[in-house]
Amino acid sequence: MILNLQEPKEATDGCGHKKQSSETVTQAGLLQFQTVRHMSPILLYLCTVLGFTAAGSRRDKKTCKVVFTQEELRKRLTPLQYHVTQEKGTESAFAGEYTHNTADGQYQCVVCGAALFKSEKKFDSNSGWPSFYDVIKSEAISFSDDFSYGMHRVEVSCNQCGAHLGHIFDDGPRPTGKRYCINSASLNFVKEVPDAAGEGDASTSLEKNQL
Repeated sequence: MILNLQEPKEATDGCGHKKQSSETVTQAGLLQFQTVRHMSPILLYLCTVLGFTAAGSRRDKKTCKVVFTQEELRKRLTPLQYHVTQEKGTESAFAGEYTHNTADGQYQCVVCGAALFKSEKKFDSNSGWPSFYDVIKSEAISFSDDFSYGMHRVEVSCNQCGAHLGHIFDDGPRPTGKRYCINSASLNFVKEVPDAAGEGDASTSLEKNQL
């Protein structure tokens, strides 16, 4: 594991890119998507190839705060976890281990351990993937446009290591109206366990949950 200690000079995400909100990414992405739809097939193909190349350079994990070698990740992660977090894959609907998890606790990035979501912000969206209406801290994640499969979506990544988590949609419950649709393979669940005395929230600790 390599730690990048150099501080960015402006408001950036954990991989050194200018920090953007999901709304900013969505507005820019929709405008770009509408423009792309009216292009000729040849021009569309060229723009798609160039776009994927540019997107890859923008999300270069070598500039993230926490960087792992591919060899280390392949040893530490399962094939599915690697595919989802490093190759932007998607696990099958209703197949993830945390889709129906209702225990109290915290969901962390499976790659770097960054705290991402809490159980009280999780809800049943009936989408087949774990869904949350808010994050622990806005700085925990970053957003980017995703034009795969002929559609426009907003990708959600871990702000610390750049791991792919899932996507965000505007059909969630109040108060945010957001739905963070996250792959279980991108997460590690840490269960909250009160101490033996069971007194107060201050004594609550976190323990890894082996499901």
